[in-house]
Amino acid sequence: MCKTMYEYRFIKIKLKSGFKGRKPEEDYHEIIEQYAREGWRLVQIFAPAISGYGAAEFYELIFERNK
Repeated sequence: MCKTMYEYRFIKIKLKSGFKGRKPEEDYHEIIEQYAREGWRLVQIFAPAISGYGAAEFYELIFERNK
């Protein structure tokens, strides 16, 4: 039985407050496309509710690929 091993990357994108709510400081579309070109697969975009108002202060992009 052959087990596939994976490696993971976690990319944190901070959110800045604006007039219409929070916006990412970086273009996450470009980050996803860049990692996809390098063989990474987007697994999840995680946004934990950690600020005083229950809103996320950052997104975390989680990527995986075969080791």
